[in-house]
Amino acid sequence: MTTTTMPRETVSRTGSPGWLVVLGIVLAALNLRTAVTSIGPVLDRIGGDLAMSGSMLGLLTTLPVLSFAAFGVLTPALGRRFGQHTLFLIALIAMGAGLLVRAAAGSAWLFLTASVVALAGSAVGNVLAPTLIKQHYPLRPGAMMTVYSTALAVGTMIGAAFTVPIQDAFGGNWRVGVGTWAALAFISAIPWLALLREDRNGQYGGATVALGSLLRNRLAWAVAVYFGTQSLIAYVLLQWLPQIVIDQGYSAGEAGAMLAVFTGLSIPISLIFPPLAARLRDQRGIVAFFVTLYLIGFPGLWFAPGAAWLWIVVLGVGMGAFPVALTLLALRARSAQGTSALSAFAQGIGYLIAGIGPLAVGVLTDITGDWDLTFVLLLTALAVNAFAGYFAGRRGFLEDRR
Repeated sequence: MTTTTMPRETVSRTGSPGWLVVLGIVLAALNLRTAVTSIGPVLDRIGGDLAMSGSMLGLLTTLPVLSFAAFGVLTPALGRRFGQHTLFLIALIAMGAGLLVRAAAGSAWLFLTASVVALAGSAVGNVLAPTLIKQHYPLRPGAMMTVYSTALAVGTMIGAAFTVPIQDAFGGNWRVGVGTWAALAFISAIPWLALLREDRNGQYGGATVALGSLLRNRLAWAVAVYFGTQSLIAYVLLQWLPQIVIDQGYSAGEAGAMLAVFTGLSIPISLIFPPLAARLRDQRGIVAFFVTLYLIGFPGLWFAPGAAWLWIVVLGVGMGAFPVALTLLALRARSAQGTSALSAFAQGIGYLIAGIGPLAVGVLTDITGDWDLTFVLLLTALAVNAFAGYFAGRRGFLEDRR
């Protein structure tokens, strides 16, 4: 089993202690997905109390990918304007404020507006985290990306798992269940107050990589398409997997347990594969491993649903492609500036691709009444994922391929 050694070096020009950077990254990662995952379990209650129409609920479920794409692209320019650490602090505060306001919202439109604010903070944080890791740990970004992706996986799980219990503990009040995460977001901002001096003492050296120049960079496109197709697969499975297995004859309770196992597997997987990817000069073997798992899991769930638990485990391990895709954002660039540009480009393009998946599945199931075309869509996305992953996983650096 691959073990992770905490990176020791830091290039902080002000001598900020390494433990403070690690604490800041971990606390932030635990919160970057709660704006998304805390809504699903109580969506019906929210829609009923705020008189949301079906179209509004559909918009609410699409907002995360739209926000991640739109605000992610703006992050490098904002980082140069305000400083990376300052912007990260602003993002966490905005996320907390948005979560707090939407928990108290008395109308559907205020709830949607506050959600955009919270998701904007999350989007900026998603892009900045790999950049800050590259800044502070330039020699061993893989180890710190492991810490980050694992905390991100834990945060994704707790947002989904604990919103309803918190709600029930307060008499079924969904506002408390949703609003609790605002407090944690504000707490995650505290270490970054101490790290603001990093920006006051100057940015990290290196030439700026123009985001527009990546439109002509094949490596940037390979990473973006790999990230996007993997995110598409992930969003489809997270949103539709319970309904798929219910329609195959399983109970709602069994479907919920399968989803819990599916998401829970991401935690140990996030500890194993990012450091392994960082130690290899070429990551195409890891890409092929995850593609193979999907090639086993999708047809298995499609044609042999009686063994659904087996296919859920196989697909859950296959989801390890996501933390590897995050790690590639740091491995495919030489500098923090390159990582910032690649992270913004890949996540901006990637989440636009990902947003197609859940919407397309909804349309396809309405037309056909079954899941056959959904599995065709997933296997098609996987073929593109494998093609892009071949080039994204090959050793090379963004700055060398302009």
